Amino acid sequence: MKKRNILFIMSSLRNGGAERSLVNLLQLLDYDRYNVDLLLFQDEGMFLKQVPEEVNIISNCDKLHTLYDNKKIVSFKHPYLSAIHIIGTLVSRQKMDTLSKSRQYRWKHFYRKNVPVLTEEYDIAIAYMQREQTYFLVDNVKATKKIAWVHNEYSQLGHFKEMDLEYFKKIDKIVTISDLCARDLETNFPSIKDKFMVLPNLTSSKVVKNLSNEFFPDEFKKNMLNIVSVGRLNHQKGFDLALDAAAELKRCKLKFHWVILGVGSLKEELEKKQKELELQDCFEFIGARDNPYVYMKNADVLVQSSRFEGKSVVLDEAKILCCPIVTTNYPTVYDQINNKEGIIVEMSGKEIADGIMQILKNPNQYSAYLSQHEYGNEKEIKKYYQLFDL
Repeated sequence: MKKRNILFIMSSLRNGGAERSLVNLLQLLDYDRYNVDLLLFQDEGMFLKQVPEEVNIISNCDKLHTLYDNKKIVSFKHPYLSAIHIIGTLVSRQKMDTLSKSRQYRWKHFYRKNVPVLTEEYDIAIAYMQREQTYFLVDNVKATKKIAWVHNEYSQLGHFKEMDLEYFKKIDKIVTISDLCARDLETNFPSIKDKFMVLPNLTSSKVVKNLSNEFFPDEFKKNMLNIVSVGRLNHQKGFDLALDAAAELKRCKLKFHWVILGVGSLKEELEKKQKELELQDCFEFIGARDNPYVYMKNADVLVQSSRFEGKSVVLDEAKILCCPIVTTNYPTVYDQINNKEGIIVEMSGKEIADGIMQILKNPNQYSAYLSQHEYGNEKEIKKYYQLFDL
């Protein structure tokens, strides 16, 4: 059988559920069936070293990297593109009231004509992230089949629907990660509802469990409760609510240490709140970790304080590692957690703290239930093959 040529397009491989999901997929793919290229808008991230050696990471795209490099103000190799990046970003943020819309505006008015078209032609090209990766797929890639992924509830993303519809019409299939997310897409784009389909994020129990045994986290404290949360430091993940919950636990005289794995734009704001609440001794932002599994395995509780999610990779991994869960009640969480696996609470610090205290009454009942069930879904890779080989 002739191998098919696939291109995956992604923002970067920094920390995040979509990034981990892509790496999991790449680790499970059958490379006797496919030749795989990977294009990153920013050639960086802690998951880069987990990309299989069979994957060709496209390296000759420094013009694209210049437009998305937020660390280097000016590229002496591409000064014109640096100017486009600086001016386009400033103007777009002044014109638009949200970051999502500003990036849509920037693509349409500044980047679209300045991003190079790929010369290679593919059988299948996949934008594994919504927004600019999808726009790049449509405008700058030649492929027989084009597929786009949407990893969250579309209504929560704050996009211009008209612009997305323009691009979605030119995509063959649009994949999302839960039935609720699919229904949300259909509500927003009823005219193209036949394009939408659901594929689960892939998680390998074997890989997660093996990595969870590599070491014991130095940050964890003995003789007290160890709590872990994982995610980007942004509004979606609700770590301001986690800080409120920690303040509640401290007022209850509970001895605990709570670590947050992740980086993001709200780091300074969250650290300011941490100091205001006097939580430096029990609440710690430790940055991103390429192996979060050792933290999940050895934690007493995993807390997810999100305001919304598509389908959480973190929750699937925590279940594999038998870690009791407290999570907020965003709409899609009910597809992932039942009351024997963890506790779902209202979106407030008080409710999250109460959920943690409830777990502590009998944590073994949750761990025991989780240990009796299989939460890995690597066999679902067959559904991906069906999509790719249509």
